[in-house]
Amino acid sequence: MQDTTARVRRAAGALAGALAAGLLLTGCVTAVPGPTVPPTPQAQDALLRTVERTLVDRCLEARGLTLARRPATSEEDRRLQAALFGTGPRELSLTLATGHTVTAHTDGCLAAARQTLYGDQARWFRAQVTVDNLRAEAQKRMKDDPAHRDALARWNRCATPPGTPVPARAARPAPAVVTRCDKESGLAEVRARLERAELAKVRALRVDQLTTYQQLRTRALRRAAELSAPLTTQEGTNTS
Repeated sequence: MQDTTARVRRAAGALAGALAAGLLLTGCVTAVPGPTVPPTPQAQDALLRTVERTLVDRCLEARGLTLARRPATSEEDRRLQAALFGTGPRELSLTLATGHTVTAHTDGCLAAARQTLYGDQARWFRAQVTVDNLRAEAQKRMKDDPAHRDALARWNRCATPPGTPVPARAARPAPAVVTRCDKESGLAEVRARLERAELAKVRALRVDQLTTYQQLRTRALRRAAELSAPLTTQEGTNTS
């Protein structure tokens, strides 16, 4: 297992070095203005996904693996999963306010790609996991509010009035019942109001991680724009 981890880390390091050399070469041979970051969040997300996938594909290709086809054998699948996600104990771990713990490896091609883009995969992991779960944290806090508990009790009485059998735990009332009880109990309105308020509180509590998230995302967007820009070579523009 240690030997496998070492191989993955050496390959990830080689990938990062090759990418750095490529960027240096780009700056050497072209005098055109630097690449620009897309203006909309949707286009920015697409850019990050595309470049991350490209980096992962290159990293896997260096190991003789690919995501372009399904593994032919269970052994090949095991090798692909190990190369993609890493091996051994998961070095990154964060327990959220909701009680859930999220973990990740620092080796593997996915980790190498994120290290290349964000510059510090451990900081990005903590920031991303925190930001991705802000709404879940707000919803957990909301459920402890007396107004929410009262509205939920009214909703349950509406959905299962006295004398009717209580539905099975996994069962859900018919859509028409849900819509009617949401309105009659006021639960939908209470949830919308409390979630907005709790989300604002959670964002204030997690402002440091929000700031880190934005800083690293901005860095990754610049890096992704550089890596995705075509290498422009023009005779006579070599300034090295």
